[in-house]
Amino acid sequence: MKKLLKYISPLAPDISGAVGVLYELGGLVVICDAGGCAGNVCGFDEPRWENFQRIKSRRSALFSAGLRDMDAILGRDDRLVQKLSNAAEQIKAEFAAVIGTPVPAVIATDYKALKRMSEKKASLPCITVDTTGTNLYDKGEEKAYLEIFRTFATEDFPTVKNKVGVIGATPLNISEISAENVIFKLKNQGFEPVCFGMGSGLDEVKKASECERILVISPSGIKAAQYLNERFGISFETGFPCIPEKVAAQACGIEHKNVLIVHQQFAANALRERLCGCNVQCASWFEMNPDNMRKGDFHIADEENFRERVSAGNYDVIIGDISLRRALSNYKGEFIDFPHFAVSGRLNT
Repeated sequence: MKKLLKYISPLAPDISGAVGVLYELGGLVVICDAGGCAGNVCGFDEPRWENFQRIKSRRSALFSAGLRDMDAILGRDDRLVQKLSNAAEQIKAEFAAVIGTPVPAVIATDYKALKRMSEKKASLPCITVDTTGTNLYDKGEEKAYLEIFRTFATEDFPTVKNKVGVIGATPLNISEISAENVIFKLKNQGFEPVCFGMGSGLDEVKKASECERILVISPSGIKAAQYLNERFGISFETGFPCIPEKVAAQACGIEHKNVLIVHQQFAANALRERLCGCNVQCASWFEMNPDNMRKGDFHIADEENFRERVSAGNYDVIIGDISLRRALSNYKGEFIDFPHFAVSGRLNT
């Protein structure tokens, strides 16, 4: 029961991460469930649904497979494929995607066969993402990014000078409903940025080889960046250009203290660079890329582990989503709020 969260909210699962990557790509996305997982995505883990009219982004069509008990138990993939085909006749989509849940994971669904059947029946390119609902959002993002680039970024286009492709820009990572802030910061540095899957469609994914370089702003984008490097020779680097100004202003006032930053790894690292004269460690509930860790950085396994590490670290200041404060009843130091949508469902304001 160590993994049971008693004080903080449930963390966004891999299903939500995969759907978030595909949200603006104009696809027909089917969550292979009985209905509950799709409701969780739309109701809690994807703020662009609620703010669609304001941000005017393109949306993928999202459906639940609506699997009945016996269909799921018997693995009746033909029923799912027929439903997908019917939807494709009524909705203009550039591709179809099937997102896994605990049901297909338990019955060992053959995703390769499902992909072939769906492409033949619906006459659309199809991708499958074998999420299980038991991992966290970054694993779903990682699989979805890798799948869309492997499937659609196949043609080698001429390189466009100063064009930078950003991988990892999703609301779950940046706690924003659009990529405007990321794009603004990079344009001010003289680049021509494109955020794959946020503020751009499938055409930009197909033309990924035009990029002079790739900027990865979350560990979930590392494998996709490595693929683009192997396929087209595009170099990549890591960073996070969109630290909220309010958080940065509060953090920069800290001097000569022991500080712990808790967020997704690349956001935490970027904020650490702004602190001067402090002993800073970074931690995350999510994936920690070894190449981007420093001495003292750590992965948080569960609430008990989080409390133990905070107690042993003797931190004067913790910077992280304020919802994490509930798990630290004995902590008496300063706590600076750094919202993380995947943790609390709160956006930067």
